[in-house]
Amino acid sequence: MSVAVPRLAELKKEGEAGRRKINQYTRYGTLLLCILQAYGISHGLEGMQANGQSAVMHPGLFFHFSTVVTLTGGTMFLMWLGEQITQRGIGQGISLIIFTGIIANLPSAFASTFEMGRKGVLSTEVILLILVLVLGLIALIVFMERAQRRILVQYPKRQVGNQIMQGQSTHLPLKLNASGVIPPIFASSILLFPLTIAGFNAEGGSGILRSIATHLAHGQPLYIVMYSAIIIFFSFFYTAIVFNPTETADNLRKNGGFIAGIRPGKATADYLDFVLTRLTVVGAAYLCLVCVIPELLIAEFAVPFYLGGTSLLIVVNVVIDFVGQVQSHLFAHQYEGLIKKARLKGRK
Repeated sequence: MSVAVPRLAELKKEGEAGRRKINQYTRYGTLLLCILQAYGISHGLEGMQANGQSAVMHPGLFFHFSTVVTLTGGTMFLMWLGEQITQRGIGQGISLIIFTGIIANLPSAFASTFEMGRKGVLSTEVILLILVLVLGLIALIVFMERAQRRILVQYPKRQVGNQIMQGQSTHLPLKLNASGVIPPIFASSILLFPLTIAGFNAEGGSGILRSIATHLAHGQPLYIVMYSAIIIFFSFFYTAIVFNPTETADNLRKNGGFIAGIRPGKATADYLDFVLTRLTVVGAAYLCLVCVIPELLIAEFAVPFYLGGTSLLIVVNVVIDFVGQVQSHLFAHQYEGLIKKARLKGRK
């Protein structure tokens, strides 16, 4: 939102103080969303029927209040815990908590799949196909998330004071999937919005709303088409937010850098935009492939766990980030030990 709201854009440029202020606004927004969603869940629970009776023993105002307080309090605690992990641990705290929740459900999901195979609901060939797809999707995600286009940037000889700095070359890395897991998360959240609105009404909402919710159920053709379209849109939108070709070209020109065969300034910005657009097309197609395959499996074979999609993307990305940060800490510890050994004995 810092792109659309000038006040947030100014805070973003203020450094650490601005970042703390934006984080505070994020907490307030999280609290508001938690209250609204918890209220919808409480109404949805009252509308559920079990053996001809309501699933809630004592419906009413106190049930709504206790549900909102419980769900909101638990979510805010998890948000605080994630911030503590980020500050004092390794990796991004919220992502690690989500990662743990996904991994914890995998054993029971695989057990349910094998149980369906034992009962004859799923054939052995289908189960083997699922396992091969799991390994293939993991390999594809690792490859695509680590893939990048390196643009060669050259710096000519220049004089700094009385010294002449030799020319050097470096690379400008452009990730194939610069948007990460944001597009699938946004797409699934937007498509779940009608179901959330329907949950506010014990009868499931109006007839039109129920019809929309039915057509937007997992595995439905309309859901898959809209899911893919929203993923593609947010892939381009979020990439445009995180990478500004004009600003990058201006920074290269100010520092004397240039791309071989490309004139500095607007020509460099146009070239970077052209390369980034082609990369985003491939990245958006990759995200659609990873997210649509599990939807087709759920619709065709009624697979009892969400294979791929946002869950698998989060798991693989968190593992890659965690391993990278562990390696960074190990390297820093080694360098710290070398520095301590290199100190003179008489020096305090």
